[in-house]
Amino acid sequence: MKSYRLKDAGSDLLSGITLAAYGIPVAMAYASLAGLPVYYGIYGYLIGGLFYAFFGTGMQLAIGPTSAISLLIGTTLATMANGNVQQTVQIASLTALVMAMMSLFAWLLHLNSFVNFISESVLLGFKAGAALTIALTQLPKLVGTSGGGNNFFEMVIVLVHQLPYTNLAVFGFGIVGILFLIASEKILPGRPSAILLVVVSIILISTTSLGQAGFSLTGEIPSGLPIFKIPALSVKDIDGIIPLAFACFLLAYIESVSAAKTLAARGGYEIDSRQELLALAVANAATAFGQGYPVTGGLSQSAVNSRAGAKTPLSLVFASATIALCLLFLTGPLKNLPNVVLAIILLVAISSLFDLKGLKRLWKISRMEFGVAMIALSGVIVFGILKGVVLAAVSSIVWLLFIISNPHVAFLGRIPGTRRYTDLGRHPDNELIPGMLLIRVEASILYFNVEKIRHHIWSKIIDGGESLKCVIWDFSTSPYVDTAGAALIKKLYLDLKAIGISLRIAEAHAQVRDLLRAEEIDHLLGHISRKVSVDDFVNGAVPTEEQAHEGIDN
Repeated sequence: MKSYRLKDAGSDLLSGITLAAYGIPVAMAYASLAGLPVYYGIYGYLIGGLFYAFFGTGMQLAIGPTSAISLLIGTTLATMANGNVQQTVQIASLTALVMAMMSLFAWLLHLNSFVNFISESVLLGFKAGAALTIALTQLPKLVGTSGGGNNFFEMVIVLVHQLPYTNLAVFGFGIVGILFLIASEKILPGRPSAILLVVVSIILISTTSLGQAGFSLTGEIPSGLPIFKIPALSVKDIDGIIPLAFACFLLAYIESVSAAKTLAARGGYEIDSRQELLALAVANAATAFGQGYPVTGGLSQSAVNSRAGAKTPLSLVFASATIALCLLFLTGPLKNLPNVVLAIILLVAISSLFDLKGLKRLWKISRMEFGVAMIALSGVIVFGILKGVVLAAVSSIVWLLFIISNPHVAFLGRIPGTRRYTDLGRHPDNELIPGMLLIRVEASILYFNVEKIRHHIWSKIIDGGESLKCVIWDFSTSPYVDTAGAALIKKLYLDLKAIGISLRIAEAHAQVRDLLRAEEIDHLLGHISRKVSVDDFVNGAVPTEEQAHEGIDN
């Protein structure tokens, strides 16, 4: 606030009001998806955004419930609470509190980088699976039937069986609403057209014969602000929600930071990914005490905030103030809001989750990453949202380990007319150096990839035959070596020495040099320095082993 420019106040006020107009109907839709009374979603927007504004570093990031977290809460708590709405509310708030503790713990231990292990490819598949699942939960509301089923495939079967009983008035109303939202987004992007749809729907239901056409309604919404209290604590509940809270934490942080970074890139500023952990912790703790459920930053709501002209997080304060006024004075008419309106708001909101262009791009550039995305998508559909999150996280880590455990081992040749050496596999016109084998491992050398590396190197050594006299290992692309890697280097040196071949190390990083010295391998290899290049060894411009042992080092 010390550096706040008063000329930005008008933009922040307008964007805050716009965000509130967008957020109220969307929050109601998300709360219904979570299996909670709709006003608990509004509480999340009111409290989460307000407290994020004090700690967050995203200038336009908007905080509130999101579709993926709402589905995660709804599908998990349906079995934990056994249909008891009040218990569902308490457990949902407790989930937000436990998630806040996890976020605070991650902030204290600087774990912001750990969450980045979940790749964009996995998120792409996960979001697509979540979009399909969410859509299936809302389609029965669109056709005016009750729906049902405990998993994706059961829900499809139930929906197909109920289609002959479609309420045409509800279905027609829903289709018109969808067309209106899509057209509004194209004509007036970023404007809160959903609030206009809500107002018109309430008027039509209240004053025309549509009120007797079989529409299910939202029902009474209590007037006033949320009452702050500690969620009811139960050892049994805490034990049961830890996996749920952890899944919410992963989703919330990744979704929030991704949205914040996207907007920061457009605005030309940086966000502090560690500070975002603290901001989420505070926002979710406050939301938990205010009877809400887990909140995070979402790209769609943040895009609305940004397009409306938000300059600073003060827009969230104005949005919370606007929402508070609505809760105090405007809740009465909302009892006549048709549930089909909330369903179509959700259906339009989640359309961006299924990124078909992104999946097509993955298919073209990397079949492996596309396969990982499909695993995440299938996991959500087959096993449900909670297990789908876990499977997505595991898929990311397994994929990363597969890449690291199968490093590319390049065999180098000299670029004609230069002193540079590159991969012969990519540049077959490079010059071979007689009697020498030049290698470069393009990864760190760790216990789970040393065997692959050893196999690649020895295969090439055998191919070299008796003419091979020296192996030069370029370490410029291997920033880290563990003890297993050091043992590989030592064994390779001894095995090569036994057959009359020398081994030299070029351009080793500091950590590699320190480890080789600690393992006393430098006494075997001779001079090891970051300044000595592959070309220095090729041209004999390196001190002898005797000189190196006398203390000539870096």
